[in-house]
Amino acid sequence: MHQTLRDGDTITSAGGEFELGFFSPGSSTNRYLGIWYKKISRGTVVWVANRDNPLMNTSGLVQVNHKGITLQLVDSSTGIIWSSNTSVSMKNPVAQLLDTGNLVLREGHPDFNSVEDFIWQSFDHPGDNLLPGMKDGIDLVTGLNRIVSSWRSDVDPSVGSFSHGLDPNGFPQYFLSKDSVIWKRTGLWNGYKFGGLPNKNPNGLFKDVFVFNEEEIYYRFHLINTTSAIMRFVLTPTGDSKLLVWNDQQQIWMVYVTMQDSDCDHYGLCGVYGICKINSAPRCECLRGFVPKFQEEWKAADWSGGCIRKTNLVCGREEGFMKYSGVKLPDTRHSWYNMKMNLQECEISCRKNCSCTAYATADVRRGGHGCILWFSDLIDIRDYTVEGEDIYVRMPSSEIVFVSHSKNTQFQSEVEIRVHSHCFSTGSSATWPNLPCSMQEQKAAERR
Repeated sequence: MHQTLRDGDTITSAGGEFELGFFSPGSSTNRYLGIWYKKISRGTVVWVANRDNPLMNTSGLVQVNHKGITLQLVDSSTGIIWSSNTSVSMKNPVAQLLDTGNLVLREGHPDFNSVEDFIWQSFDHPGDNLLPGMKDGIDLVTGLNRIVSSWRSDVDPSVGSFSHGLDPNGFPQYFLSKDSVIWKRTGLWNGYKFGGLPNKNPNGLFKDVFVFNEEEIYYRFHLINTTSAIMRFVLTPTGDSKLLVWNDQQQIWMVYVTMQDSDCDHYGLCGVYGICKINSAPRCECLRGFVPKFQEEWKAADWSGGCIRKTNLVCGREEGFMKYSGVKLPDTRHSWYNMKMNLQECEISCRKNCSCTAYATADVRRGGHGCILWFSDLIDIRDYTVEGEDIYVRMPSSEIVFVSHSKNTQFQSEVEIRVHSHCFSTGSSATWPNLPCSMQEQKAAERR
């Protein structure tokens, strides 16, 4: 990029895939600095710099200097309208639009050769689009949280009502929020896909990648080298999340996949310890051993109050676990996990802590490994017709019933009774959640 860019000027990526410049969306007269496709679907904007601070005329000026990239009016009368907000002072700054659609800022030295040299990049600040190669998640080292957010309308790119992002509390999971209220929750990553979702890539056009380590947690997708498909995820102003593919013959974007959208996908529809069954009427049922907390509201299809136990758990008495198969695992914000444990070790760990309400395998690959423990009421459970997960819910032995298996039922539960006679206090919170038994239960265990 030259040192300055005025309204009417554009910059094109090396291969001609994307273009950077000023635009007005639809019938709007406001001016924005953005990136759009150049070769195909001209006018499809994938990123906007000043989305919440539009220009009222065509006097915008972009400058690249030692402080980064800035947008202001030619006469500087209103100060800086938008900035890349970089903290590093550069000697020879270069702004470059890549063929991936990524606008990057780097030092202009000749040995530049990797993403590690980027001082700033637009891929770290997504709008309503997720392009191949973009990360959707959190950098745990810097604290950078990449959140996809919808436009307010088709002609207004300012931040809209819907946002999609990763919550790292407990076992990581993605939420779709509406005006900061949780709207939907994606199933957990089970090692090769997000739990419960059908195969959204039947033709093998792209590959899902989920990185989960001590430094970062993110999802991204990239196109298979053998395909010439042009694809993007978009979060619409109405909250729909769609994977689109460009149809060159018809010159339109076609919906390749729409994320599941039924009433069972609305967060917490059935309340705590309720399960949403997509093929049943009414939609919500209580888990076995539970009853509606508010019977009249439940009968009137208001299931938000959830369910309560028929028989309360008493730590130190006979208890077991009821296995539910083919489900979307519940909200994990109040969970603990260990990716090195197996299922048997997971069960033992849950049994040892009176506050543990359920456990499940974290990664289903290679026979299953990893452990998730829940330490709160279970919420946002639904059944899946294909590829759901297994969860083991803590129950008093008096409420555990044996249920025969049936291949014809879409939702099954089976029972495994594990009798345990005492409750252990937990160890250090650095390796284990600090959720001990009650004082009476702990003293009873010590007397034994």
